[in-house]
Amino acid sequence: MVYDFLLEFIDHFGYIALFLVLCLGLIGLPIPNEVVLMTAGTLSAAGILNYPFAYLAVSLGICSAMTFSYVVGRFFIKTRLFRSMQKSSKTERYFTISEKWFDKYGGYAIGMSLCLPFLRHITMYVAGMNKMSYRKFALYAYPSAFLWTLVYFLLGIVVKDQIMEIGTMIEHYGTILVVALIVCLLLYLLYRSSRSKQHHKTISGRK
Repeated sequence: MVYDFLLEFIDHFGYIALFLVLCLGLIGLPIPNEVVLMTAGTLSAAGILNYPFAYLAVSLGICSAMTFSYVVGRFFIKTRLFRSMQKSSKTERYFTISEKWFDKYGGYAIGMSLCLPFLRHITMYVAGMNKMSYRKFALYAYPSAFLWTLVYFLLGIVVKDQIMEIGTMIEHYGTILVVALIVCLLLYLLYRSSRSKQHHKTISGRK
């Protein structure tokens, strides 16, 4: 099973495995990025990984993948491989969507595309194809990447054993489900905070 392979890979190589799986995700590894991010959160909550190191590993992995796609789009657009990729029936539609997003939202299209599998990589190519400067790309891409990874990292701490099911649903339903999950996560955190404050008041009252 793919998820078992992921766990075994992390067990053997630790934080480097998290970085590599996300960095190489752009070439089509059969493990959704969301699943990897949530797994990092779950393993951190279980005490197997260190929270800051795990989060940094997944964030840098995503940033590296985004940067690679940007560089390819910026400097290797005329290669035969890149042209053939653009012409394929599957990718042509995503290139069209990404171009429209860039025309309408500018650099914000980079952050928006992170919520949608496959489109997130195509949009980085398009950023390079449009000759967006690296400085501007970094300004939009990296903060978005760190925020996006944080959402799923925290989600992994909460959902634990339901990682694969949620990852599959995200692939099918995309942004709508992401927004719903974020809302649920925020409500859960507010609930925990409220319970914690109530608990402290009860203890203080007894004193």
